[in-house]
Amino acid sequence: MTSSRRHLLPDGPNELFVYGTLRFDVVLEALLGRVPARTSASAPGWRAAALEGRVYPGLVGSARGGAASGLLLTDLSYEEWEILDAFEDLRYELREVALSTGKSGWAYIWRGDDVQEDDWDAEGFQARHLVEYVARCARIGPRLAGGFPKGE
Repeated sequence: MTSSRRHLLPDGPNELFVYGTLRFDVVLEALLGRVPARTSASAPGWRAAALEGRVYPGLVGSARGGAASGLLLTDLSYEEWEILDAFEDLRYELREVALSTGKSGWAYIWRGDDVQEDDWDAEGFQARHLVEYVARCARIGPRLAGGFPKGE
């Protein structure tokens, strides 16, 4: 289990920008047991990059402009933040990013060096990997939820 980055949240927005697998309702349902309220958003200056040997993306700065498209999750509970924080693990850094909506939100930024030139293909992921990925999330979600005392 990872150490929580939830302590950062009082110092910034309490909303999470998701750009990869967490954009899929079935993934959120498998991990959290519900689909949080959300709104469309994008993060200018960032891209959802394909990662070597992984089916999920990493959010990285984009030298070529553009914006990573995604969703802003707006009503996460403390426990849900803990679950998502453990799910994303320490290969990601939780950072505040500016969004196209004029607001900012937290996002998990990829810290690894296995970033590919291509952007992540959400449609390809959905067609080839989503069913298996959701099954994996359904298996680990309860363990992630059970690993944290309520209210800490």
